[in-house]
Amino acid sequence: MIATPTAIAEVIVLEPQVFGDDRGFFLESFNARAFARATGLRREFVQDNHSKSSRNVLRGLHYQIQQPQGKLVRVVEGEVFDVAVDLRKSSPTFKQWVGVYLSAENKKLLWVPEGFAHGFLVLSEVAQFLYKTTDFYAPEYERSLRWNDPMLGIEWPLVGEPKLAAKDAAAVTLADSELFA
Repeated sequence: MIATPTAIAEVIVLEPQVFGDDRGFFLESFNARAFARATGLRREFVQDNHSKSSRNVLRGLHYQIQQPQGKLVRVVEGEVFDVAVDLRKSSPTFKQWVGVYLSAENKKLLWVPEGFAHGFLVLSEVAQFLYKTTDFYAPEYERSLRWNDPMLGIEWPLVGEPKLAAKDAAAVTLADSELFA
């Protein structure tokens, strides 16, 4: 597994070793020892999630203000533009974001640490998105940050208007958000 830090060093792109031939391919999508060796992190994942979305669906930007979740995300069908936003007020990268293209073809994973908002935009006709979390989903602590907040200036590769869930359409700006210390 190859780990490459992004512009925000704690957000890491992971590339698994892929063994392929004319029959197809094999890869380890997660191995705790390989993850720890590549990233220097030891995390216990407690929940796996799987979503399927159509083109132009934008999910996020989500986070849990208590029981924050680290997320290890990947795409098994299609392509997305995946975004992590640093919401840690004490961080030198506070309010900064990184975006990474994840696809079934490139087989990359993205580590999004605790203290970050996370979201993605579906670029293909359909995308299936898998993610492991370091804490359980707690709807009472879930928050949504507005995807198009001008203070963040996220450069989504969007054509037209995104398809949003009601909670994402009603999301608040960074100025009105609960943040991490």
